[in-house]
Amino acid sequence: MHRVAVLALGPVVGFDLTIAPLVLGSARDAAGAPLYDVVVCSPDGAPVPTSSGYAVLPQADASALAGADTVVVPGTRSAGARERGVLGPAEAAALALVRPGTRVVSICTGAFVLAAAGLLDGRPATTHWDHAAAFRRLYPAVRLQEDRLYVDDGDVLTSAGLAAGLDLCLHVVRRDHGSAVANRVARQCVVAPARPGGQSQFIERHLPAGGDAGTGPTRAWALEHLAEPLTLADLAAHAATSVRTFTRRFRAETGASPAQWLAQQRVERARHLLETTALSVEDVAAACGLGGAAGLRHHLAGVVGLAPTAYRRAFRRTADGTGDGTGDGTGDGTGDGTGDGTAPAALPAGAAR
Repeated sequence: MHRVAVLALGPVVGFDLTIAPLVLGSARDAAGAPLYDVVVCSPDGAPVPTSSGYAVLPQADASALAGADTVVVPGTRSAGARERGVLGPAEAAALALVRPGTRVVSICTGAFVLAAAGLLDGRPATTHWDHAAAFRRLYPAVRLQEDRLYVDDGDVLTSAGLAAGLDLCLHVVRRDHGSAVANRVARQCVVAPARPGGQSQFIERHLPAGGDAGTGPTRAWALEHLAEPLTLADLAAHAATSVRTFTRRFRAETGASPAQWLAQQRVERARHLLETTALSVEDVAAACGLGGAAGLRHHLAGVVGLAPTAYRRAFRRTADGTGDGTGDGTGDGTGDGTGDGTAPAALPAGAAR
């Protein structure tokens, strides 16, 4: 049983604190047996205040860290790490119990704690975008990448704010036990199964308007016709409005032009098909309206920095983590079908905006 200790440092971010117990605690093997033993601890075992007006009672004190295979530090408003760049005595004593070689994970502003402990010096890491400036000021030795959802640097992994912790913990499950297990956990938690770490954080962008108002019905219609060569005139005609009016409303509701939005949706559909089907790259491209394999390679590389077959090998894992070896021979230089099972590191930034 892989032992996970979640270290709650007050005032802990309550949402962050629940992520690892929920996601890792939901992971089961094919027989239904749990794959992780998750315990929440505090430096002294006492209740920990949260930033949301309530306290949590941990199961253990810091001694749980000494026997952990993975240590998770959720977001915190601890003044030492967040404001002065140092750990408090109890925090430092607790982290000193972590064995060398233990995998260490932070969620959101938990990265401040890892940085204050010197665990991130010289390494890539991320945290909540809104705290990036403070982080850079306090910890200049860290290679901060605030445009990432999460960064996997082997034995040290960090996530961006709040819900990005879900993505990171699902990535941990996928890295440890393969996509089949991670997808079951995602379904159980009713969250998206995979957002790559290189996807940009959504910083100060408006949510698209939904429902039956505005351009919502046309966007829904477009999603059902992505394989077709949709034009701006087609979209405006469906919305029964002029091209100029449609474009203005569309940008106001989504924060993107119709062309940008269509390209993003086509890439998202392609990623889904690459992850969940054995369709060739050519067929995936056709199903998403991206023309051929060359068009898909161009668009996918711009979003996640990977060619289609490399993306498929990285995100379609077998239960034993060896990769499914579905090289499709499309000639992009990555389809050798070796399936070497190496976990992908943080992907380049550049998600469609």
